[in-house]
Amino acid sequence: MALALLGSCAAATYAEEPPLSLPAAVAQGVQHAPLLDARRADIEATREDAVRAGRLPDPSLTFGVSNFPVTSPGAFSLRSDGMTMRTIGVMQTIPSHAARAAERSLANAQVDAAEAERTATGQAVRERVADAWIGVWAATQQRALLEALRDESTLAVRVAKARLRGGTGSAADVLAAQSEVLNLANRIEAADADLQAANASLQRWLGDAPTALAEAPDFGQLPVAPDRLEHDTDQQAPMQAWQAREQVADAALARARASKHPDWSVDVTYGHRAPYLSDMVMVQFGVTLPLFARNRQDPDISARQAQRDAVEFAHEDARRAQRATVARDIATWQGWGRQIARDRDTLLPLARDRSRVALATYRGGGTLQPWLDARRDEIALRLDYTDALVARARAWAALAYLLPTSTPSSEHLP
Repeated sequence: MALALLGSCAAATYAEEPPLSLPAAVAQGVQHAPLLDARRADIEATREDAVRAGRLPDPSLTFGVSNFPVTSPGAFSLRSDGMTMRTIGVMQTIPSHAARAAERSLANAQVDAAEAERTATGQAVRERVADAWIGVWAATQQRALLEALRDESTLAVRVAKARLRGGTGSAADVLAAQSEVLNLANRIEAADADLQAANASLQRWLGDAPTALAEAPDFGQLPVAPDRLEHDTDQQAPMQAWQAREQVADAALARARASKHPDWSVDVTYGHRAPYLSDMVMVQFGVTLPLFARNRQDPDISARQAQRDAVEFAHEDARRAQRATVARDIATWQGWGRQIARDRDTLLPLARDRSRVALATYRGGGTLQPWLDARRDEIALRLDYTDALVARARAWAALAYLLPTSTPSSEHLP
């Protein structure tokens, strides 16, 4: 009794769970995506590195003995010679202002690059979750379209048997009608298997497979105007990393150029001598001398400049490729939309009427073959129609999430 009560409570809980919409699935998938957690950790790491960028290096503590005699008289004695001192000091290296500024710029550029990578990863995750949701929705649509034909197949078997009993039919017609029923059952079983596989793909992103899906958004309308997608190429998520990469290359070039600026150092040393002699303080300044820039700094600058040019050229190539991809996806999405409208408004109704007329003709004394042909053509058309729905929906998803600020509408089909 208790087990039955628990089971009924669990069933009620699942029954109360609202259907999962596409925007809700995407939001849930983004929230639980380990890839985005990894990108957030990368950003945190680069920010921590940026905190110490451009800071002075740690000072060095120096200590030792100077003017220590090693030959007679007074060899190896700290008191035999008045110049002998025990010393302790601090030395600080001071990189040039240009070098420190370049290091800060490089660190900030790396933070921007990490954030851009996270944006691109977020776009990829959203598209993958949407693709998984669309897979479940498509398999559900396909099964429903095939299931709608089951009653007519059963009716054809009954008509064939009735005509056989009445002496106007044949056993071959009965067997053909029964084979068509089994063929449809196989199609439905395949759709069930596709649905289970699609649920597994969606579960990979959500953790738990949804009990039901909400109505799909209108895949015939993009949340962003196609003209904007074709023109705002650099604002799209896959392209944002390129600007950050150029900033990193610029910062690396600035750091190479800063190596021509001399670095400084200061050394303060306190020397303690034997009793009754005065202690001493020594202050020294040092400066690097980049006298051989032709063999050291200039090649490094040339290499960083070449890398900067390579990033710029690659950015332009990626920009052109992205424009071509967007234009191709828009054309594909529009083409599938036209085919779906033609199938839905014309071809599917014609195929349905053809099957019904053929079955009615058979019931009136005609042959079964026209109905068998019409039924197979209708099944093939319904499967093609489902494939078109999937193709348009996935083309829609590839376009809908291109801009990081775009949020596909949760409006339902009327």
